[in-house]
Amino acid sequence: MSVPPGGSVSLAGPERAEEVVHVIHAAFAARPALDPPAPALEETVDSVGKALAEHGGLIAELGGQVVGSLLLEPEDRLIALRRVGVLPEHQHHGLAAALAAGAEAVARERGFDGMALEARAELPGTVHFWNLQGYAEVDRDGPHLTMVKLLPHARRLPTAEDTRALGERLARVLRAGDLVILSGDLGAGKTTLTGGLGAALGVRGQVTSPTFVIARVHPSLVDGPDLVHVDAYRLGGTAELDDLDLDTDLDDAVTVVEWGSGLAEMLAAERLELRLERAADDVRTATLTPVGRRWLGVDLGPVLGTT
Repeated sequence: MSVPPGGSVSLAGPERAEEVVHVIHAAFAARPALDPPAPALEETVDSVGKALAEHGGLIAELGGQVVGSLLLEPEDRLIALRRVGVLPEHQHHGLAAALAAGAEAVARERGFDGMALEARAELPGTVHFWNLQGYAEVDRDGPHLTMVKLLPHARRLPTAEDTRALGERLARVLRAGDLVILSGDLGAGKTTLTGGLGAALGVRGQVTSPTFVIARVHPSLVDGPDLVHVDAYRLGGTAELDDLDLDTDLDDAVTVVEWGSGLAEMLAAERLELRLERAADDVRTATLTPVGRRWLGVDLGPVLGTT
C-alpha cells in the first residue's frame, strides 16, 4: 500500500480508541448534513473500544499522530469496513486509499472472500472513491448503499491444456446473462480458454479468434445459453461496443470479451474479470476477479482447481 512520506497504516486495538473516536468525529462532522444523519457522531470511546477489542481496526499515522482510521467487523464471508475516516486537513493525500488497501490485506490474511461497506447516495464523491478502489454497489435501501469488493483468485497454468481446462471448469458456474472480461498479452491463452468454455457449454462451431469479425455468436446445441465471443481490440470506444449488431440477446447468452478491460465493464455491473499472464518459461497465471452481487457466495475454488 502507498502512504505519504512518514506515514504508516497498522492494526489498532482498544488502546487506540480515544484517537480513533477523534478521527471519526472530525471526519464525519466535516461531511455535508445528511437525512437521516449518520450515527457516526454518536460513537464514544467505550463503543469504539468495544469494537476494536472484538474485531480490531486500522489506523493511519503521520508524524506519530493518528489521522485516519476504520473499524473492522466480520459479516459472514466478508469483512465490513465501518467508520472509515481521515481528518479533514489530511484528506486527498492517499490515506483513505492506504486504509482500504490495508483492510484488503487483513481480509486476505484472515481468509475472507472480500470486503463490504455502507456508503450514502447523497455523497457521490465518496461513492466514486470506492468505485475507484474496486467496490461495486450490490444493494440499496433508500440512500444507503451496500458496496462490496471481492478478492481475486489466482492459479498457475503450466500448459495450454491447463488453460483450456480452466475454461471448461468456468462453464460450470456461468449462466445466461453472465459477462466474462478477458485480458492479457498476445499469446496469453485468451482464445484457448474461451475454446474450452465453448466446448463445455455445448455450443455450435469451433471457437477461434474473432478478430476479423469483432464478434461471433455460437448458438447452444444443448438448450443452454449461447456463447457470444467478442474481440474488443479494434473497437474505438464503448459506443462501438454497445452498437455491435449481435443477433442474440446478451441476457440469454454467456458473453466473453477479449481485450475488454477498461472498455467492456459498461456492459454489466456484475461480471468476472479474468487476466492471463504468460511468463518467460511459457507458464501462464490466471487471475479471476468476481465483481458484483451475482458472485456473492459463489465458490470459485473449483473453477481454479483449488478446492
